[in-house]
Amino acid sequence: MDALIWGGAAISLAGLAGLVWCILRVMRARKADLSDEDLREVVRKTVPLNMGALFLSVIGLMIVIVGIFLG
Repeated sequence: MDALIWGGAAISLAGLAGLVWCILRVMRARKADLSDEDLREVVRKTVPLNMGALFLSVIGLMIVIVGIFLG
């Protein structure tokens, strides 16, 4: 069950890295003084990636919990 726990932790960390990347992408866009429409476009393109990273992080944590219960 150790492989399940460590694999879930790796998946969760990948999701966390994706979340940090999304945050940095929007922060850079805000600091670039883009027009309102351009900023909305960046945020619109980032939201699906953000949701995917959040989903990946949650799935990884669920795998860790299952590994702990089975171990």
